[in-house]
Parts: sequence; structure tokens; C-alpha cells
Amino acid sequence: MKKEKLHLEKVLERVQPHIHRTPVLSSSLLNEMAETDLWFKCENFQKMGAFKMRGATNAILKLSEEKKSKGVITHSSGNFAQALSLAAKSLNVPAYIVMPDTAPEVKKAAVRTYSGKITECPSTIKDREETANQIQEETGATFIHPSNDIDVILGQGTAAMELLQDHPDLDYIVCPVGGGGLIAGTALAAKFFGKNCKCIGGEPIEADDAWRSLKSGKIETNDSAETIADGLKTQLGDQNFPIILENVDEIIRVSEEEIKSALRLIWERMKIIVEPSSAVPLAAVLKEKDKFKNKQVGIIISGGNVDLSSLSF
Repeated sequence: MKKEKLHLEKVLERVQPHIHRTPVLSSSLLNEMAETDLWFKCENFQKMGAFKMRGATNAILKLSEEKKSKGVITHSSGNFAQALSLAAKSLNVPAYIVMPDTAPEVKKAAVRTYSGKITECPSTIKDREETANQIQEETGATFIHPSNDIDVILGQGTAAMELLQDHPDLDYIVCPVGGGGLIAGTALAAKFFGKNCKCIGGEPIEADDAWRSLKSGKIETNDSAETIADGLKTQLGDQNFPIILENVDEIIRVSEEEIKSALRLIWERMKIIVEPSSAVPLAAVLKEKDKFKNKQVGIIISGGNVDLSSLSF
């Protein structure tokens, strides 16, 4: 246990010069509504607007100089594409990004801003993987998975580590569940740096593969995932699932209306822009108020990359 704790401390030390230490905000009104003390770790203020900058940075920094010179590659339609591109640019490492041709132009533009070299392909997982493999063979770049990579997982856990440094007496940390990298890293941080702090996930009912996986003990998939929380449509992997199985206490499922209501509360009451996935943990806390009543609760706001062109104004 001491060895694993020390390992996480080294990860935080490694990435700190390259990321923002994001603020922790609170809201008296939301505390009253939830009947508890809520502490929001605002990764919407992270570089490139999401927690994924942490994992991408750690994964690149762990590579040898020879591997760095050949670059890194991933397939992603969203935040990790941007995170790996920006992290690579700041470390002078080439970044090759495979994106589905259906990805929003705003996301492609962001990747290009960070000097990521985009290759488009059809949106199926098979096409993404085959395209990434082909580029890897041509360039010798190292593949970095958005969530199913131990260095990425440990990097994502540094958000919860910072939160616990600011608020060491948290009873719970609640975070959204998508591909599993954030919740796996958060669960390890809660285990090694909290004082009997439990990690709980929030997940849309429409994409509840992690909830089902925790129940069945094996990785489940979604046939469809029609949720406003588009960042949470990906599934767990063989690297993060064992960590989740051992260290996550519970996953709370929330409806689309509950997510929208929580999203509106954060925008209106906290005056910060967050993406729908980030509202899922608050929705979970408000849904299960009795569980969290009079406790100290940390919430990971995972990101703030909203496609403003989709808004009515």
C-alpha cells in the first residue's frame, strides 16, 4: 500500500509543472438543496478545458526520449484528442489523432490549434483502431488510450489528490463514469489519501454499462447510448475495470431530466460553464440525498467543453 501511495505522489509531482491546479468552489444554495457540504473540483478550468490533460501529460512524460521523438497517437472524438495534442505540443512531441469523420468541426479545429495531426475515418471502433494501427506502423508513434492506460489513470487521479489536499476530511468523492479512467484514478486517490473516503460514480441510465459491470463483475457494453452526457458513452477497459471493481463503492444512475436539471443549477447558481457529463455527479448526489446528508462531499467537475454552436443563442 505504501508503495502505491508513493507512486501516486510521484505522478502528481511529475505533472504539476505542466497543468493548472484548478480551483475548488462551493455554493451555499446547492449545499442547502443537497443538505450537505459540497466541494466542486473545477476541471473545466484545466488546460484545454478538461481533466484529461492530466492523464495525457503523465503518459507522455513516462515515455523514453526515443519514444517521445517518434510521437504519440490516439483515437478520440473529443476531449482526449485535444488533451493529447496540447500535452504533446507543450512537451515538443508529435501527436497523431484519429478522429471519426462525424466529429464536430469545433473539436477538430481545437485539435488543429494544439498542432495535432488529424486523420479522419468512419466512426466505428474497428475503423478507428485499424487507422490508428496503420499510422503507428508508419510512424513508430506510441499508442495512448484515452482511459484504459495505467499512466493515464494515475494522471487522472491527481485531480482528486489535489481536492483531498484542500479538503482532507471528505467522506465521499463523486465523479462521472465514462471510459473509466477518471473514476479509477479518483478511487485510488480516495483510498490512499482520504480518511475513510469513499468513491462513488454517477452515470446516465441511458449509458449504464459501468453500473451493470459493477453488478455482474465483468465488463458490460451498451447497445445504444442516447444521452446528453456525450462524454460518458465510452465503455470500461481491462486496465481500469479491476481498479473500479475493488475500490468504487457504488455507481448511481441518473435520468436525462436529472442531468439537465443539475446542469442548469451549476450554470445558473455557480456561474460556471460545464459540459453535461460534469453535471452527472451533482445529479447523483441530489437523487440520493439521504446517503450524503450532513457529509463532506467532493464532486469532480470533469470539463467545460461545450459546443456553443448547439445553444439557441
